[in-house]
Amino acid sequence: MSLSESQKKHLRGLGHKLKPLIMIGDGGLSDSVRAEYLSTLEHHELIKVKVRVGDRDVRDSIIATLCEESGAELIQRIGNVALLYRENPDKKRIKLPKA
Repeated sequence: MSLSESQKKHLRGLGHKLKPLIMIGDGGLSDSVRAEYLSTLEHHELIKVKVRVGDRDVRDSIIATLCEESGAELIQRIGNVALLYRENPDKKRIKLPKA
């Protein structure tokens, strides 16, 4: 899925008021964290994930892995918080503007 800049801007606006629903700490990406992440992403479509690990490279690697495994798109990353979006084809919750 490839989103236009106007669609990403719209999602950033929606994500501004959200609190992180998934938090990843020093334990990293365990199977239970992955399962909870996929379930939450399917239900909400747009979520914030807080990644509190050692350095920037590890954090970016974890965020990239989450996106690859789920088919989500990284909308924005500020510090330890990433805003991720994946459309749920069965039950759309977010209506995106036209590209």
